[in-house]
Amino acid sequence: MNVGKDDPSSRPDEENPEWTAEDMRRARPGLEVIAEVFGSETAEELRRGRGRPPKQDKKVLTTLRVDPDVLAAYQKQGKDWRLRMNQVLREHMPRNET
Repeated sequence: MNVGKDDPSSRPDEENPEWTAEDMRRARPGLEVIAEVFGSETAEELRRGRGRPPKQDKKVLTTLRVDPDVLAAYQKQGKDWRLRMNQVLREHMPRNET
């Protein structure tokens, strides 16, 4: 969808006027207004942190050098080839047996 200058939805009207410098100066953060209208508890419920929530089982970024034919074999299996490679490594990882 290409929205250009001739698109009526991009032009201000009575219901959606263009903001002036004074409007910008008076503008406040949305959560501040929500706290006034609906209470601070509601505003806190709506507040969210930045970015994606942290995963509990984080992966570690590392570089692993493998032979080209090994990589090609896993990649041929489809888009989840990294998961399958991780499963094989997990099945064959050394166990601490003391």
